[in-house]
Amino acid sequence: MIDRREAAALLLEDAGEMLVVSGLGSTTYDAGAAGDRPLNFYLWGAMGGAAMVGLGLALAQPARRVLVLTGEGEMLMGLGSLATIAAQAADNLAIAVFDNGCFGETGGQPSHTALGADLAAIARGCGWPAVGTVTKVEELVPLRSRLRRERLFVVVRIAPEEKPRFLPPRDGALLTRRFRAALIGARLKRQGIARSGPISAASPVLSRALRRRRTRAAAERWAVAPIPAPAPARKASRNSSTT
Repeated sequence: MIDRREAAALLLEDAGEMLVVSGLGSTTYDAGAAGDRPLNFYLWGAMGGAAMVGLGLALAQPARRVLVLTGEGEMLMGLGSLATIAAQAADNLAIAVFDNGCFGETGGQPSHTALGADLAAIARGCGWPAVGTVTKVEELVPLRSRLRRERLFVVVRIAPEEKPRFLPPRDGALLTRRFRAALIGARLKRQGIARSGPISAASPVLSRALRRRRTRAAAERWAVAPIPAPAPARKASRNSSTT
């Protein structure tokens, strides 16, 4: 079987402007060990969500290649996403699943793929046009070029050996800010727009997004404004009588 760190290093070599989404756990450690970069978006939670985050990026950035690198346990938690992604037909999105047949984060219990589930067959049944399974190291270099040009779902069979954890940044707000800044910076570079220093709030690229955010924040403040308590009911006088 293939060493997972070697596989990640080969698949992510010279990633350029490719957007990489890694699933929680070991594939995030693998992606970070291969080289932390601002265009890596690590998911430290939301098990099962990596593929759909990748789809969102691919639809929002149709000119960019997007690669989702995740494990079979994480992919099993989001099986329905394979049908949705196939239906959306985002040509700039590829998914590589590292499959070691066990749940490495919780003690190495056998996963469903060790008990008969075939993720490649499931993806094919969902309508993916290109599906594959890789079991040899020498297949990784040709796979790398395919991941950067095809709408491809591939399973990479890796050894179950646990590797030392390489922890890239874990602050979600930091990861989001640096990913957005790198994404916008690369777009400006392609458009030939020069900039110096960090992107500021006054940047025309961000102005519309900031206006929308402020509008939403104002609406939320009004929505959660406390409702005045009703006036207490007046008590009837003990001396009052009825006829």
